[in-house]
Formats: sequence, structure tokens, C-alpha cells
Amino acid sequence: MWNSRSSDVESCSAIAPISAFARNIFKLLEQVEYRRCESGEDLEAVYRLRYKCFHSHGLLDPSEEQTLTDAIDQAPNCYIFGVFMDDELVSTVRIHHLTRETPYAPTMSVYGDLLEPRLAAGETFIDPSRLAVDPDVSVLSRVLPHITLRPAVFGNSWFKSTSTISMIREEHSGFYRRFFRSRQMTAPRLYPPFTMPIFFYESRCDWNLQWIYDNFPFFAATALEQRMLFGKPYPGEASPLTILPSAKYAGRAA
Repeated sequence: MWNSRSSDVESCSAIAPISAFARNIFKLLEQVEYRRCESGEDLEAVYRLRYKCFHSHGLLDPSEEQTLTDAIDQAPNCYIFGVFMDDELVSTVRIHHLTRETPYAPTMSVYGDLLEPRLAAGETFIDPSRLAVDPDVSVLSRVLPHITLRPAVFGNSWFKSTSTISMIREEHSGFYRRFFRSRQMTAPRLYPPFTMPIFFYESRCDWNLQWIYDNFPFFAATALEQRMLFGKPYPGEASPLTILPSAKYAGRAA
């Protein structure tokens, strides 16, 4: 297990007081580990959790396989993360890093006409999708989405992306506006197999990323945690099995 917490980086809790809500998230971060799920049992567990979550919310019809996966899970710009507590998978998110060379993401299948010209002009995007929290841990349901989306936030720092783009249901728009200052970019569209309208929201990094770190410092990460989750091991360096969150050490200039 790689430890991304570093004692030589100043704790953000020493910089300024934080809210009770943020303190609760920092406390829970001490109990979780992240894992980049790339094969085998980890991926199967992710696919089962996706189905369990989406089906429990009435978003998917019953399936004999009881898994949820699609072709872009295998895209070269895809990163699938699991959040573990006591070695049990409790939540997951999938992240695509869109560039002109790798324009693969769920948003492209619905809003590609808006994104293709921007990709051609050199803009890049982080697209988080398939956010799923185990319904059996409902006591944590208020904070696990924040913890699960951390890589989608600090992934912008690692990739130096233009924006985070999100396809969301209308009832989730308040969350994205509050925590990421995301803005609705166009009218909603359909995204099969889901039957409800899906909204396209964007959070520009040049406007919002430092604001997010300043106001919600649990989203921040040290450069080491960013590299362990998104980068490749150095020659002779083993790939990490699990990664400990580093938000409390990242400071406000993450």
C-alpha cells in the first residue's frame, strides 16, 4: 500500500478554520482507501456495485447479470476508481480525460456536437460518470459522493484540464452548482438506457478550481496522490494496491 500522506507538507487544518461538514469528511477520509480498478475482481465488484446502486434508485430495469458496464470502460483514457472501507468497496466513479487524441467519454455520445469543436481547438476535459454509492451504507450517503468525486476534482490539477464536464439528473444540479460552481450549458437530452432527461453541466478550472480547494479543502490532494491515482509507476516502482487520501496535507494551493 502506498501512503500518499506526507508529514513535510503543511496540514490545511493549520491554515484556516474549516466547517463542521468539512471536518466530518476529513475524519471519514482517515478511514478510506482509494484503488484504481483495472482488472479482475476489482472491476467485477465495481460493475456489480454500479448495477446495485442504479437499480435500487429505479434507474435500471432488472438484469440477470446484475452488472453495469459498457465499451468505454475499456477506453485508453478511462480511469475507474473504487473507495474502500475495511477492505470493502463502498463507492466508485469512472473518469475519462478527454483530449483531441482521446475523445472518448459518455458525454461525447450525447453532447459531442458541443465538445468536438472545443477539443479540436485544444481544450481538454475531465468527465466523471457512473458515480455509485452502496445503498447499504446509507448512513454515509451524504458524504461519500464528495469523497468519491475527489479524483474528479484534483484530476484537473494533474491533467491541467480546461473544465470538468458532467451529465447529471436535474435533482443533482444543486449539488454540482454548490460544490463546483458548475453551470448548465444547454437544454437537457436523453441518454439511453436511462429514461429521464440528462443535463450537461460544466465547471471551468480557471474560474473555479482554486475556489473549490479554498472552500472545500477535502477535495485537494498532494502531487504524490495525484500521481499514484493517475500516473504510471516509475521504472522499477511497483504499482500501488491502495492509496490513502492526502487532502489534510495538501494545503490550499493544491
